[in-house]
Amino acid sequence: MEKLTYTTLGSLGEDFHQAFDAALAYEHKRLGRPHPLVIRGQKKKGQGILRDTNPARLDQLLGEFTQAGRSETRLAIEAARAAIPTWQEQRWPQRVAYLRKAADLMRERQYRLAALLALETGKNRFEAITEVCESIDLILYYCQQMETRQGFTTVMGGNGSERTRTVLRPHGVWAVVAPFNFPLALSIGMATGALLGGNTVVFKPASDTPLTGWLLSEILHECGLPMGIFNLLIGPGSIVGAELAAAGGVDGMVFTGSKTVGLDLLRRFSAERLRPCLAEMGGKNPAIIMPSASLEDAAEGVLRSAFGFGGQKCSACSRLYLHEKIYKPFLELLVAKTKNIAIGDPLLRTTFLGPLINEKAVATYEATIKLGRKDGKIVCGGSRLKGELAGGCFVEPTIVEKAGKASRLFSEEFFAPVLAVAEVKSLAEAITLANATEYGLTAGIFTKEEHEAETFFAAIEAGTTYWNRRGGATTGAWPGVQSFGGWKHSGSSGKSALGPWYVPQFMREQSQTRCS
Repeated sequence: MEKLTYTTLGSLGEDFHQAFDAALAYEHKRLGRPHPLVIRGQKKKGQGILRDTNPARLDQLLGEFTQAGRSETRLAIEAARAAIPTWQEQRWPQRVAYLRKAADLMRERQYRLAALLALETGKNRFEAITEVCESIDLILYYCQQMETRQGFTTVMGGNGSERTRTVLRPHGVWAVVAPFNFPLALSIGMATGALLGGNTVVFKPASDTPLTGWLLSEILHECGLPMGIFNLLIGPGSIVGAELAAAGGVDGMVFTGSKTVGLDLLRRFSAERLRPCLAEMGGKNPAIIMPSASLEDAAEGVLRSAFGFGGQKCSACSRLYLHEKIYKPFLELLVAKTKNIAIGDPLLRTTFLGPLINEKAVATYEATIKLGRKDGKIVCGGSRLKGELAGGCFVEPTIVEKAGKASRLFSEEFFAPVLAVAEVKSLAEAITLANATEYGLTAGIFTKEEHEAETFFAAIEAGTTYWNRRGGATTGAWPGVQSFGGWKHSGSSGKSALGPWYVPQFMREQSQTRCS
């Protein structure tokens, strides 16, 4: 199979579909199994059962998972702390070897992983296999960073008889708290950064995607990690996440999720003592279309970014600023393309848009639609789907125009396939409106005028930016190609994932001077 990225525009080949179908048939036979709580290799009783269901078919059970409570969370932290000496005895080349083995295992199981991602998240086949490919590339890119920079050891200048080097060293135990929308890629990306840095990990996947978290844990243990290095906790954020934030035995935390939860974690995690907390916290991402743009390319890029995976990406395009000279023809083109989106079972070859992740997400969508009808005019979509799709969380991709530019449609992140459109008279006005938000994750522009693109890059307040990107106006960053991180309330560290400065954040610097 040729290498896939999120901006790949070609179709998946027949070989892929046959392999996917075979993997799906295999995994279907294994669905519904119970999964115990395992801490340091031992099965433990938990605090109830979490039932994981398919968002496309809410009556289909994917698995039952024993949930952790506060006491089990503390046991996992203790296990991770006890394993620190074992892991730190392994030098960085050994840690790299473990993670490269994990990447190999993912590659061997890529179709099975893709099938389960489609079942658990509602991603279509393309999105599912591409997330698996991204996960593999994340591991390999971060391992390459360790190798290229020799474990982040740097020889400094001499001073007479003194010889000095600076070394990045681990903190200890890291809590990794992952979201549902990229349950494999974001989880392994965060965990790999921590593990390569010599830290042990306590990992909490999202409650909507426990099966993917379980599979990741299996792969990491199968690649040979000693017991206690990587610990899986399945349970609600209000209990497990809260305990991880409060526990003194956790030395660092990395989180991807909403701004509300992220800011709360940042405050609580360092309330008693200073500890690193890396938080990626969403976006309200704009695209700007100028008169010289290729309307076909721009419409394709906006559609893929706004409605891919139901807008459930922190990088999704949810605000569109159209120059008045192309407002009407562009909107007509985008509406026509949106109405042709194939919505349905994500396991089918032809599906572009599957379900939202759960009923709560549908309720948010419906509230956003109500706001759209109040503040503007819905020109496409606006309903939950019934009929054959009534048993899942299926909704229509929606476009809203004529809302006031101060409407919440342009400022709040809804994590739903709803795109707000506004007309602008100039690039300056578009950039001013694009920047008028507390977020600063991604942004895109379509124009054939290079000076307009350079003005955009210089003035836009976002960490990840694109020009004329047909494959995704604001989405689709790839490891080692685009660093992915946000400004303002989109990110806490100022350094991005998928890029060269990510792994060092999981370590702290020590200057070592030797005197002869």
